Amino acid sequence: MFTGIVEEAATVVALEKEKENLHITLKCSFVDELKIDQSISHNGVCLTVIKKDSETYTVTAIQETLLKSNLGNLKSGDKINLERSAKINGRLDGHIVQGHVDQTAVCTDVKESEGSWYFTFEYEPQQDDYITVEKGSVSVNGVSLTVVNSKDNSFQVAIIPYTYEVTNFHQIKPGTVVNLEFDIIGKYIARIVKQQLRK
Repeated sequence: MFTGIVEEAATVVALEKEKENLHITLKCSFVDELKIDQSISHNGVCLTVIKKDSETYTVTAIQETLLKSNLGNLKSGDKINLERSAKINGRLDGHIVQGHVDQTAVCTDVKESEGSWYFTFEYEPQQDDYITVEKGSVSVNGVSLTVVNSKDNSFQVAIIPYTYEVTNFHQIKPGTVVNLEFDIIGKYIARIVKQQLRK
């Protein structure tokens, strides 16, 4: 489980296709603290460390992950938002993020507003319970954010300068594909309401 508070944006140093899988090798500041079999959120996708050396580590994305996320679009040199799993005795500064990306969205607009930025994202709803609500939570590329201007298939988020610089939001522009994980509590409520309406 994660909180959506990104630790840093790591650099992709190598990509290797093996059948339908993609091995992604990255460089970050805390490689020496990682362990084989450890789960880490990569742009909001929970992946397992399978290999590491003194400077880099490698994870594998299977076809299902590549189909539902933006990881298949990666190139060497790209930045990926990283977050290690939450500690049980720690503060939940963001919201509950599972690292299970629901689908992708496309950035349609970026507006600067006196030191902060408003990003607009559009998505094709895959299920009735994949929704956003005004002032609710959503994970975009693994970043826990508050929704503004929520609509049926789009929403905005406001990004402060710290988040803009520390995450890969500074690379997102109109046309960029991002990963979405909708709020798990909202998904459960939407599913329960749908089941009640069927009775």
